[in-house]
Amino acid sequence: MSDKHLPSSSRRTFMLGAAALPLALAMSRMGHAAALPTAQVNTSGLAVTDTEVIVGQLHSATGTMAISETGSIQAEQLAIDQINAMGGILGRKIKVIKEDGASDWPTFAEKSRKLLVNDKVATVFGCWTSASRKAVLPIFEKENGLLYYPTFYEGLEQSKNVIYTGQEATQQILYGLDWAKKEKGAQKVFLVGSDYIWPRTSMKIARKHIENFQGGKVVGEEYYPLGNTNFNSLINKIKIAKPDCIFAAVVGGSNVAFYKQLKAAGITGAKQFLLTLSVTEDEMLGIGGENFEGFYSSMKYFQTLDNANNKAFVEAFKKAYGPKAVIGDVTQAAYLGPWLWKAAVEKAGSFDVDKVVAASPGIELPTAPEGYVKIHENHHLYSKARIAQGQADGTFKVVAESPELIVPDPFPKGYQ
Repeated sequence: MSDKHLPSSSRRTFMLGAAALPLALAMSRMGHAAALPTAQVNTSGLAVTDTEVIVGQLHSATGTMAISETGSIQAEQLAIDQINAMGGILGRKIKVIKEDGASDWPTFAEKSRKLLVNDKVATVFGCWTSASRKAVLPIFEKENGLLYYPTFYEGLEQSKNVIYTGQEATQQILYGLDWAKKEKGAQKVFLVGSDYIWPRTSMKIARKHIENFQGGKVVGEEYYPLGNTNFNSLINKIKIAKPDCIFAAVVGGSNVAFYKQLKAAGITGAKQFLLTLSVTEDEMLGIGGENFEGFYSSMKYFQTLDNANNKAFVEAFKKAYGPKAVIGDVTQAAYLGPWLWKAAVEKAGSFDVDKVVAASPGIELPTAPEGYVKIHENHHLYSKARIAQGQADGTFKVVAESPELIVPDPFPKGYQ
């Protein structure tokens, strides 16, 4: 394997038995690992019996982040339901304890401690913002828990106790900015984000790339509190700066006000190039396609991806949550979490966190909705990058895709 790309497509078709993410039509035909004695598969006091294994789910079901995190809750539950329908993991059905982080970082910390210390869950699928992840990380490391984290994020982190199923900065930010310069001639860039660690760190990386590697210029940089709904002063600054590109990382419910106010001020996709890191199909439900039409998002997954695996996933998701349900980038990455955990547990022959962690590097999901993915030794996923343009009906049209899988590099040289 080169330092940039995975082997040829012929080798990508190799399917690590338990690691295969099943298509909806194939699921019923796939077998599952036989039950092993509980004393053998659970030597660390986890909530595992002869018939079930308990896991945790920790997302914001309420508060400003619920607009973004509801899809993750749904996707993880869908994967768990599908796994249970196949017989579970090591002969045990998965039971879920759901906790609400309520868009509040201390609450995330409190709930994570409950799940790990009191409930002794075997793993947790959860968090969305980097602030929530940073709040729970010390607890997962202290209690030796395992978190599957689904959101694209700023990188600059690697933990034994976290599997990162979303993109890190080099797979989303750098690819997006390079595309913006090449295809849109973006030289003058205005940076805007919500005021917490992910947007600020992402924009720090973006500024370094624009100024030090692209020879461009940052003509503005502004941050606003989570939940902010007044962007009039920002819009005036943008009009004065006249950027070639607005590079945005506005998060959660603030997106609704941001894009509605941009349109009201005459800043539309027909007149202004805007590339965001934080609008997926989930946020589009609240924003409205008419307010985002013509703008662009940098993600690894869009619901409109044209492959058989994704079509089966979309069909199953809509069957579970209704025909109007949508699937965004983080929702799909969240769906991968239970399947990656299943694969690692069955490879390890154990639910013990240390054994599952040791078994995780190299796990492949050849039939993931986004396409083939694989866990790197640094606990991030090899994945492709994509750019898509928002449409009036609230969907996205993919206009660019990296030719190969991008190797995850959470600590890129020159950006720290």
